[in-house]
Parts: sequence; C-alpha cells; structure tokens
Amino acid sequence: MIKVLLADDHSIVRAGLRRIVEESGEMEVIAEAADGREAIDQVHETLPDVAVIDISMPGLDGLEVVSQLRNHYPQLPILILTMHEEGQYVVRAIEAGAMGYLTKQSAPEQLVKAIRRVHSGSRYVTDDAAEALALRIARGAQGQSALDSLSMRELQVLRRLAMGHTNREIARAYHISIKTVDTYRSRLLKKLNLRNNADLSRFAIQNRLIEP
Repeated sequence: MIKVLLADDHSIVRAGLRRIVEESGEMEVIAEAADGREAIDQVHETLPDVAVIDISMPGLDGLEVVSQLRNHYPQLPILILTMHEEGQYVVRAIEAGAMGYLTKQSAPEQLVKAIRRVHSGSRYVTDDAAEALALRIARGAQGQSALDSLSMRELQVLRRLAMGHTNREIARAYHISIKTVDTYRSRLLKKLNLRNNADLSRFAIQNRLIEP
C-alpha cells in the first residue's frame, strides 16, 4: 500500500481526495493537514510515501512547504494540487522540488494515476499544465513577463502582501527581518510598476495568484 499524506485547508476537499485515494485499493491516507506547518509536522511524524500538497494554504503556502520538505526529505515524492493551470505555477512547483502538478478539476480522474506516477519516481503534470509550461518555455527570456521575473521569495511575499498580511507576519513566517520584507515590497513595486499594497492585491487577483 502506498502511504499518502493529504494537505488542503478545506475539510470537504480532503474528504473527497481521501475517498478517491482509498477506493483505489492500493493506497491509504495515513495523515491529513489543514495548513502548511501542519503538513510539515505530519510528514515528520508519519513519513508518508507520497505527499499531496495544496498550493494555497494558510500559514506556509504549498511552494514553501515543498521547499522545506525537499531540504529534509529529498527522496519524498510531492504532488502539488492546485486550482491554477498556468505555466507560472507549474514552473514554480517544479523549481521548488515537486514531482507532480495536478489541478483540482482533474483530480477525480487523475489523482490515483498521478500518485502512482510520482511514487515510481516519474513526473506528472496534466495535459493543460504541460501545454502552458511548454508555451512559457517557448517564449524564452525575451518574452518574459514581469511576473516571470520574480524570484520564488518575491512571489511568496507578493501573495502574502496581497492577502493583507503585515510585514511583521511575513517576516515571522519566513524567518527574515521586517526590514528584509520591506526591501522585497519595494522591489516588487518597482518590478511590477505598482504604487502600493492595494495595487499589489489587484495585480495578484488579476494574475490568479490569490482568490478574490
């Protein structure tokens, strides 16, 4: 049996995913988590064979969870679960160390297959995500957008600022100084040609980095 960890902040979603996983007859859910920090703690405690991580969770987001787990458990296959199909997110997930990328819309049909694939050591992305990724790569550096130019940490700070987190909360989440957060904020405003946090929020919503 493949031991699976499910991390998603919506209990109804977790229940649906658990049913899909356990009805396969070859997998079992040994742990669940409702936020990023709990996901990391559950991996430490239960040592799953595969971790299925939602990209948008309170506390540490999915990308940060993947980065931290990759440092401690480099062999753990991680499957990112998300509402987003954009190449932007596929690239970020793979860069962070995820082995697979699956949208929630396709999860009912593809979740078991995706878990099986990453558990075997292969990568898995949906057809739509693969196409978006290919188009983003094809654009190359010359076609790079302002969003593409952001580093992983800049993207994480952007999302948190857009969700209304204070500099102090962001500093605590990422173990950096408040001054460093302010530096990231200034860099984001300059790179994206924006004026304030309200503009950052609108930009994040328009680019589907957060839900409105």
